[in-house]
Amino acid sequence: MQTRNKILDDLSRLMNNALGVAQGAKSEAETAMKSLLERWLADHDLVTREEFEAVRAMALKARAENEALKARLDTLEARVAEIAAPAKPPAKKRTTSRAKAPKKG
Repeated sequence: MQTRNKILDDLSRLMNNALGVAQGAKSEAETAMKSLLERWLADHDLVTREEFEAVRAMALKARAENEALKARLDTLEARVAEIAAPAKPPAKKRTTSRAKAPKKG
């Protein structure tokens, strides 16, 4: 037959209760620290990693679109220059208003 020691049972119960209180205090401290950190980050206008990555992806996409549009614009400007170049009449030589010397002959 097994005998129970009342002192050990009480001590065990006391330790279990203390452990429960410690876990509750740990959880409460973590929640308080998390809220303090979030408030500090918000006050300093810092962003989360997810927000940063989203904006970075948008910037990379915009840069790629910008480069594609620039290449397209360069191509169109070159085509316009090719079309417009032959349509211009040849430039006339300018004569000066100086008196011309009589031709020999």
